Amino acid sequence: MNFSLSIFSYDNQVLQGYAFYAAILMLKTLLMAPLTAFQRFRKKAFISPEDAAAFKGEVKTEDPDVERVRRAHLNDLENIPIFLVTGLLFVMSDPDVVVALMFFRLYTLARFAHTFVYAIYVVRQPARAIAFGVGQIITTIMIIMIIVKFHQL
Repeated sequence: MNFSLSIFSYDNQVLQGYAFYAAILMLKTLLMAPLTAFQRFRKKAFISPEDAAAFKGEVKTEDPDVERVRRAHLNDLENIPIFLVTGLLFVMSDPDVVVALMFFRLYTLARFAHTFVYAIYVVRQPARAIAFGVGQIITTIMIIMIIVKFHQL
């Protein structure tokens, strides 16, 4: 089995799909900081005294709504980078286009659903667990497929 750099060609639909969904996931992660700031201003719950004084709020390190958004952001920071690395290795394994795009789409939808039901419109469990689990399952399946593919070399 020969490894070919053609996998990284602009014409590779799997690479195009990966790049598109990776960019969406990175943008989503970046937008979690302004969402946290929005929640801080809405609740007037600031982390530092100078911010509280400047914006006529108070120092609150444990506001439940702000912490919810922060935890959702942290969850993204813990999970999305693993998916991004896995996705790149998955592209290198030359997977079926339909399967790869389905994985990329479902993972992206699962991350958005996780944030929505956890930090934006709180939905009771198991909604958040299902959204999280879908992402974990997809990433695990991709890792197994990568191991199987490259073990054959």
